[in-house]
Amino acid sequence: MKREVLAIRHVYFEDLGSLELVLGDRGQLVRYLDVGRARIDAPDPLGTSLMVVLGGPIGAHDEALFPHLTPLLAMLEKRIAAGLPTIGICLGAQLIARALGARVYRAKQKELGWKALTLTDSGRASALRHFEADGRATPVLHWHGDTFDLPDGATRLAFTDACENQAFAWGDHVLGLQCHPEILVDRFESWLVAYSAEVGESPTDVLTLRAEASRHGPGLERAARVMFAEWLDRFD
Repeated sequence: MKREVLAIRHVYFEDLGSLELVLGDRGQLVRYLDVGRARIDAPDPLGTSLMVVLGGPIGAHDEALFPHLTPLLAMLEKRIAAGLPTIGICLGAQLIARALGARVYRAKQKELGWKALTLTDSGRASALRHFEADGRATPVLHWHGDTFDLPDGATRLAFTDACENQAFAWGDHVLGLQCHPEILVDRFESWLVAYSAEVGESPTDVLTLRAEASRHGPGLERAARVMFAEWLDRFD
């Protein structure tokens, strides 16, 4: 298998962030496949060491509007069945849940802002424990209006009061993250500019989100890099 990472990117600024830094430290080449600029099903889903499906503002059931979701789901199903390392972030986690047969649907409330995760016992035994280092929970970024049921056979790792399934594992090779631990502070302004209308319809505002990113972002970056590195260690 190539030491290459395939990242499916829906929006240019919703990238691998801190995960990309970890991969760079390990000498792994990252290849982004940007939706709308290349055929989603062009690469072999079994031909890379890691596949990551990133976030975006569309829904996991929107294939009637965005046909690329159909081959993307097929790629995820094939890769997961083959036992290959796969990560989904936000929309990516919803697509993994759907590929595993779980229901994806509109949440009772949109979750937008910085908030700490509550880890389950399984979460505290996983790489996510680094979000509770030194007895303090690290706030992470949340930006989603949809949610999903826990797939059959999956292990819940984390939740919040607004979202029952914030993180899950399926086997040893699949990690689903509804939240955004990958975010880098110096790239967060793009989120605020691009999604300003969405922020304006929420209980928070741009100034609050920017201030929270400045306050919580550096700690999240440190915790996320350790978390991603530990998760990847099992495949080296």
